[in-house]
Amino acid sequence: MGRMAELPEAFDREEYDRLAGQWRYIITDMICRAGSGHLGGALSLVEVVMTLYYRIMRTDPVDPAWDERDRLVLSKGHAAPVLYLALASRGFFPPAWLGTLNADGTRLPSHADARYVPGIDMTTGSLGQGLSCACGAAYAARLDGKRHRVFCIIGDGESNEGQIWEAALFAGHHQLDNLIAITDYNKLQIDGFTSDLLSLEPLADKWRAFGWEVFQMDGHDWDAIYDTLQAALAVRGKPTMVIAHTIKAKGCSVVENKPESHNIKVPDQATYDRFMNALPMKSPLPY
Repeated sequence: MGRMAELPEAFDREEYDRLAGQWRYIITDMICRAGSGHLGGALSLVEVVMTLYYRIMRTDPVDPAWDERDRLVLSKGHAAPVLYLALASRGFFPPAWLGTLNADGTRLPSHADARYVPGIDMTTGSLGQGLSCACGAAYAARLDGKRHRVFCIIGDGESNEGQIWEAALFAGHHQLDNLIAITDYNKLQIDGFTSDLLSLEPLADKWRAFGWEVFQMDGHDWDAIYDTLQAALAVRGKPTMVIAHTIKAKGCSVVENKPESHNIKVPDQATYDRFMNALPMKSPLPY
């Protein structure tokens, strides 16, 4: 069994680029090994999730339930493989678990599950609900006088759900400045391009109209991600939405920026090889 490579204490762009490639290889193998899974939305979030867990969020792998930790709600719960990989790489659970994604008896089901996975703050997968729960967590933290931050990652397809906008109203009304939401704006959802199915534009203006501070960033650029999230953390008096412009299935050339990346099927070895060989780098597996 391999080991998870550790990121350096100080930011090193070359090392982060290398590990992002490793993460994409591992995530693709996890999903292919399971026989199916939501590849596109997991690969689009690699840089964002890596930055959150290594450079932004306060967490404690030794005490996953540490009361002062920052919370993360992955509202687009089908992207769980990237979150599982982040937690394993930080030491929340053994990397060997990663090879059991969605298998019988696994502790890592296809959607994020707080019951079995140390470090998961909320079970998600029913789209539209996560932001409401993140609002509740942020509001409760304020009532309790706590200083931790609540992060919530939502999908652009998920943003078709009315509950997202009900939560947006609530957070804006209550000026929840301890809430930072991130939209994974990869422009695709299960049935096609968001612009064709139900356009979200002007997305930034919509969030501003609901009383949110809004930032936009390249969701694959290390400096843009870090600087934007730091600016979001400095906002006072209102919640913050960070619109991350990303590429669905980034790095997997056979499905990159294609609707069919949303939930791939891997029925045989030839299909497995097709996906794995489409990645720009190979990596040892930690399981």
